[in-house]
Amino acid sequence: MKFPFEVSYTELTVDLEPFVSSVFSCLESDFLMMPKGVGFLEYAIFEQGYEVLKKETSAFQEMTPENVMEAVKKTPLVLIVLRSILGFTPPEWAYLANQRKGIEVTQGYVRSLDRKIRLEPLKTLSTNSQITKKIMALVSTACDLINEPMPQVAGDKIHRLKKADTQQGLSGLQTMADLGVPYAMLLYERFLGRPFAGHRDSVSELVGDSLESAIEEVMIKAGISFRKTKRAERIAGFDQTPDFIIPSEFNPRVIIEAKITEDDGTARDKVTRIQHLAALSASDKPGEDPKYEVIACIGGRGFGVRREDMKKLLLATRGKVFTTQTLNRIVDCTKLAEFRTKQ
Repeated sequence: MKFPFEVSYTELTVDLEPFVSSVFSCLESDFLMMPKGVGFLEYAIFEQGYEVLKKETSAFQEMTPENVMEAVKKTPLVLIVLRSILGFTPPEWAYLANQRKGIEVTQGYVRSLDRKIRLEPLKTLSTNSQITKKIMALVSTACDLINEPMPQVAGDKIHRLKKADTQQGLSGLQTMADLGVPYAMLLYERFLGRPFAGHRDSVSELVGDSLESAIEEVMIKAGISFRKTKRAERIAGFDQTPDFIIPSEFNPRVIIEAKITEDDGTARDKVTRIQHLAALSASDKPGEDPKYEVIACIGGRGFGVRREDMKKLLLATRGKVFTTQTLNRIVDCTKLAEFRTKQ
């Protein structure tokens, strides 16, 4: 079996199918494992926040903004518990607080607050009046939504609060606290929400870091000069900043995109991104070689679903597609060899 980076572009284009199969054969997936990342909350800590909220509201019998704020003052983690009851993201909660209370609570502020609490869940928050005012707006909004029975919606829609604990208003919360959740309902809500979805999204960059670290290790070992870009960094000449530029952004000769995905739809988007970088590398003069070589380093089962997408990726990179299994050949089989200073 030959890999696409072992043959000429002409040979590659004669028949793409066997090369698609060779890449698929060495794609690896580890979707059952996720990094915890900074700010991961263990259940035992989360439960502390839950118990403080339950105690301060008399087992949810007195779910008033004042009582909840007392709980927040004692244990800021209560805000995370409250958001979990609602089932909202931080920006969604901020939006509703602005809409309902007329107090400016930006999405960025609530994101930062959420992260700060996750990093130090038991550390008390500042008593600054402006901060207290914003948190009170969030708490008051949550209490309103929890105390009110879920509004009726058209038959072709579902309300976000139609959950076992919130669809009946406060009485549902009290019932869940006293009796627990019926297992079938727990499974149904898990089906709608996807287990660990929020955490998976929050550590998506860390998942990709493992591949980027492996690429760095290979280039450092070969003594290759490279520029690793930062998230959202802007580089002149690139409207989409690549992950690595060799030897530098001032003289790009090779660029590397490192992508891991377990979803085929996301894989398609990433292929499109790499195709765009390849288009940027095209010479202004027909027939001339590209301005720089585009290399794709990929991982995850998402890339192994659509053969047509893999064909596009192979053509865009002229066969320079590597996985973790073939990464040890990336220097020898690309223009990176021209920048090697160590054997």
